[in-house]
Amino acid sequence: MSTAATIPGTAVSSWTIDPAHSHAQFKVKHMMIANVKGEFTSITGALELNEADPTKSKITASIDTTTINTRDAQRDGHLKSPDFFDVAKYPAITFSGTSISKKSEDDYAVTGDLTIHGVTKSVTLDVEELSAPSKDPWGNLRIGLEATTKINRKDFGLVWNATLETGGVLVGDEVHITLDAEFVKS
Repeated sequence: MSTAATIPGTAVSSWTIDPAHSHAQFKVKHMMIANVKGEFTSITGALELNEADPTKSKITASIDTTTINTRDAQRDGHLKSPDFFDVAKYPAITFSGTSISKKSEDDYAVTGDLTIHGVTKSVTLDVEELSAPSKDPWGNLRIGLEATTKINRKDFGLVWNATLETGGVLVGDEVHITLDAEFVKS
């Protein structure tokens, strides 16, 4: 991805994720019958927005794995253990954008390197509703977006599972991820 800073006359603005108004959520099948949803409550990141051509923008994000919350303390403890995220060894999930393509007027595909559990894979996030800048009551400019993707957790070394009596498994492999991010102009 090229940086617009080298193109004379092209405005590049810097934006920072507002962690109080941003969410990193996931859902995965439990016992092959229902989804369990969870979130990470700490997300940080930055966006260098090429205002003339958003496909030349740059984005990075980091999620603190110790902040996982599925509304069940025992399950959260297991997810933090070496069976899953191993938060003592891998305290962050990171994403670094490598390319952006426009899908429609306000929708983009952002491809980048996602690192979970020490494993890096290329994934594409479908970004919907990149909002127009809006001024908050304190004079700060803000923009927002929603991004979604699906990954196979086993691709990232999250392979723990248990076989059910009925022949299925306790934890599904496919994980649906939704990021709702609000950015403040730096």
